[in-house]
Parts: sequence; structure tokens; C-alpha cells
Amino acid sequence: MFLRLLFVLLVMLNIVAAAWLLLGQPYAHVPPATDPGVPELRLLSELPAQATTATPAASVAPPASAPSPSPATADTPADYRCLTLGPFATPHDLQQARSALTPVTLRMRSRQEQVSQSRSWWVYLPAPGSRAQALALTRQLAARGIKDYFVVGGGDQPNTISLGLFKDQDNARKRRADVTAAGFPAHVTERTESVPQYWLDLVADRAGFDWRSRVHGGDVGSHTTSCF
Repeated sequence: MFLRLLFVLLVMLNIVAAAWLLLGQPYAHVPPATDPGVPELRLLSELPAQATTATPAASVAPPASAPSPSPATADTPADYRCLTLGPFATPHDLQQARSALTPVTLRMRSRQEQVSQSRSWWVYLPAPGSRAQALALTRQLAARGIKDYFVVGGGDQPNTISLGLFKDQDNARKRRADVTAAGFPAHVTERTESVPQYWLDLVADRAGFDWRSRVHGGDVGSHTTSCF
């Protein structure tokens, strides 16, 4: 009985040893990581020393891109004539000129500007210290033969003695000269007002362009301007 058990035990030990030899070795039956004929991947640390230093590939400069062609233009600035016409007296005059020039221009634009314009010339005597003094001064004017005056009663220059408003500057200067010759320190000042002026900017072909044949107005002029 004992021998039989010993025999069975030896047989089992032999079976275990055989199984360990066949199946217990690590990676013994692991299939290859790559397909047949494909080189096996290896770490840099596994390569020989001379193979770890790679020769840098010659850098190849990308081909220079050809410059984009500029869009073709039928005209150049030298072919244009850029003018400003004006000033026009009214918006109606400006619109008439624009309508007349539309067929012969490439571009146009209208604009309005505010300018200071002389309204009249004022001859006066500066205000004395009080209204009583101003009235006394007017009696002196009358005694010297100076007429057409009045004392300003309000505004920003009260008690100033006005000697007249003149549209023409030469007439204003003559009036001042007469009053000064009588012994009074007359002054002349220009009175202005802000008025609108209307202008027309245009771009036209240089050859054969004559705006005067289409725009009628003795006060309208022209000068060269920058193209737009």
C-alpha cells in the first residue's frame, strides 16, 4: 500500500515537472510582435553606439512661391484728371453741374464747407466811460459837421458811437478818414458771417475733358485736387 502511494506521488511529480518545463517558461509561446518580413522595432538604447547618431538630413528649402500677379488695371493715375469745381452759389447750381458732368466723368462727390464771408465794414468811435459822455461826444461831432451817427444802446458794445455800415471797404475807409480829419479817433472793423459754400470733386479722363462746355457760371472756377 505504501509503495503504491509512493509510485503515484512520483508520477504526479513527473507530470508537474514536465508541465513546468513546457508551459512555465516566460514568453515561450508568445507569438511574434510583427508579421513575417517586417523589421522588429527596437529602442535606441538597444542599438549599437554608432547607429544612435543619425546624420541630419539635408534641409530642403521649399520652393519659392511665385508672386501673385497684381490685378490688371485698365487705367493708371496718369490717365486721370482730378479737379475741384466751385464754389457754387446754391445746392441747385451744384446739382445742375453734377447732372451735366455725369456722362463725362468717372467719379464725383459733392461737399459743403462753412466759410467766413465779409458782410460789411463798420466805422465807429470807441465807447467812452458813460452814456452821458457818449452823448456829449455826439454833440462835438455835430459841431464839426459830422452827420449820420448814433449811440449804441445795448449788446456787447454799449455807448459805442456808430458812424455807418458799408458794403464797400473803400467807402468805409473814406468815412473814417473824414471823421479822423475832424479830430476824432475813428476805427474800421470788418463784420463777417459764416456762409455755406458748395464744391464738386470729380475724376475724369485726361484726354478731351472740358467741363466749361457743360457748366455755366461766371463765378465757378477749378483747381487740381488729389484723386479719390
